Amino acid sequence: MKEFMMIFRHEPNPAYQPSPQEIEAEIKKWQDWIGGIAAQGKFGSTNQLGYEGKTITPDGVVTDGPYAEIKEVVGGYVIVKAESLDEAIAMTKGCPIFDHGAKVEVRNIMQLEF
Repeated sequence: MKEFMMIFRHEPNPAYQPSPQEIEAEIKKWQDWIGGIAAQGKFGSTNQLGYEGKTITPDGVVTDGPYAEIKEVVGGYVIVKAESLDEAIAMTKGCPIFDHGAKVEVRNIMQLEF
């Protein structure tokens, strides 16, 4: 079985100020969706990415933010196990990020030999 990363991309919406109940409902959607993948034995790991960061260029210049020059941000990821890219893509069905008009990028993870 191969590993694939689902990368969650969205445009920030500072006007979106969910209530505590809306946040709780959103967390439940994510838990249910990830739980469905885990129930199949195909869940690897997940994390949400924070908004603090810096970008470093090859010549050592440090700039604010990991996404200073783009509208879209990477908000988090899930690593899943699948036999193929198509199977990993099928696992995105029902992903709560789609409720917000956002995207999921699915990429294979290449194992490096050291």
